[in-house]
Amino acid sequence: LPRMRSTHRRQLESDWTRLFWVVFAATFVLRVGYMMFFVSETDLAGDEAYYWDWGRQLDWGYYSKPPLIGWLMGLVGRLTDNAEWGIRFTSLLLGMGTLVAIQKLSAALFGPRVAFLSVLLVLLTPANAALNLFLTIDAPLLLMWTMALLFFWKATEEPTAWRHWLTLGLIIGIGSLSKQMMLAFPALMLGFAFVSPADRGLIKNPRLWFAAILGIAFLTPVVLWNRAHGWITVEHTKHHFDAGTVSWGKWLSRTLEFPGVQALLYSPVTWLAMLIVVYLGIRYWPRMRRTERFLLTFSVPALVAFCFLALRQRINPNWPAVFYVPLFVMAAAWMQGQLPVARWPGWQRWSVRTGFVFTVILHVGLIVIFTTGLKGHKKVADLRGWTEVGRVADGYLQKVPRPEHTFVLALGHRYSAARMAFYMPSHPRTYRYESSGFPQSQYEVWPGPEERIGDDALILMPTEDQNVSPPPEVSDCFSAVKRLGWIEVPLGATHKWSYAVFLGEKLKTWKAVRPTDEAPAP
Repeated sequence: LPRMRSTHRRQLESDWTRLFWVVFAATFVLRVGYMMFFVSETDLAGDEAYYWDWGRQLDWGYYSKPPLIGWLMGLVGRLTDNAEWGIRFTSLLLGMGTLVAIQKLSAALFGPRVAFLSVLLVLLTPANAALNLFLTIDAPLLLMWTMALLFFWKATEEPTAWRHWLTLGLIIGIGSLSKQMMLAFPALMLGFAFVSPADRGLIKNPRLWFAAILGIAFLTPVVLWNRAHGWITVEHTKHHFDAGTVSWGKWLSRTLEFPGVQALLYSPVTWLAMLIVVYLGIRYWPRMRRTERFLLTFSVPALVAFCFLALRQRINPNWPAVFYVPLFVMAAAWMQGQLPVARWPGWQRWSVRTGFVFTVILHVGLIVIFTTGLKGHKKVADLRGWTEVGRVADGYLQKVPRPEHTFVLALGHRYSAARMAFYMPSHPRTYRYESSGFPQSQYEVWPGPEERIGDDALILMPTEDQNVSPPPEVSDCFSAVKRLGWIEVPLGATHKWSYAVFLGEKLKTWKAVRPTDEAPAP
């Protein structure tokens, strides 16, 4: 009889694993199809074009982020000849890889049935849909963070197995090259060792310290790059925590925005389920086993910190993303009755149903928006029109008197410069004029037009005033500035992209904006 029960249990586990792979394959096929539709109807987001431009000049660091996203964009650009679909397909692959990592982690902690539900809960969220449509730093970070959770758990199960610790160190290192948030992982490893009596020995285990040091060591060349560039990334990151003074009403609105957006991103019922397991975990902490303490350690402290931070400043919705991964697993385990506390009947059903409805509304809604007149609405206009803007701008570049001695100078936001670089068919090296006189983007880290003395410039100035001229700080740098024309791409009844186009003849001088300049808080 025990042998029959064991065989039956293994069969059930195999069935749930098989079901996961069926759902995974179906999701992949559907997402590839949806991605192709999305690519056909939208242009790159500003950050995507910006990071793509990073990928053309590979380095050990960039203005606001570690180098992995730039390296990744550079690789994708070279493999796909700078195709939009290549960028979006890469985000899809990273997102699907994260689902596999979540399944493996959940199965290791609670078995294949909970693993399947964990993946399903993640799939049925708007946040996961966005993760698979836009290639930003969060896609590689979430994959590396989830893999780090998996291999840290494996290492705690076999604390003398060097292979797990070595793999963990490499994953932490790669994750650290993606986003600074990964640096929290080694600290949370130690936190788990403190709160789990069975794992206190890890504090004295040299393998844990080896993994942590190895992971952090990956940032050595990044630190050296920052030192050589006036600690520009550190300065930029510090500005994220500038609170400022706001009115009572705005403070209340900003503070409530954080939980409201999080609930929408992670589907309201699922998000409430995660809050419930956090409450239950803290309320019944003595009952919690290693598995629950592991998941709570890698989620609760950071999320509590973000809640307090939301009281003093605005929190970007993606900042806490990695700390929700353990809570998806714990919520699934609670719904399946595998936590040492009572579950609430029906919660799983309503979580899945609500998540499904939100996911369908999101995907169908985007199809409706981009196939009807709604695509002209200003909320989605930022993702459209750039292909035509770039084509027209490139036409001006091809007609200048000295094309081989003419560079592109973009005024306005960094996204404008990045999108011109991507969407002009010739993909020119694009320079940017920063009106503040202080570094505000990667374009001020790279050498500016000062390296093009004597050359002409195609000046692209975003404006709705056809009679405007470039600011004197730009015009006075050239022997002469001539108006070439106008770019106007309507996006609907009320929105359009418009640029004044000028030719700056023979650059005489240019005041370089370098990272060593002390920039004011934005």
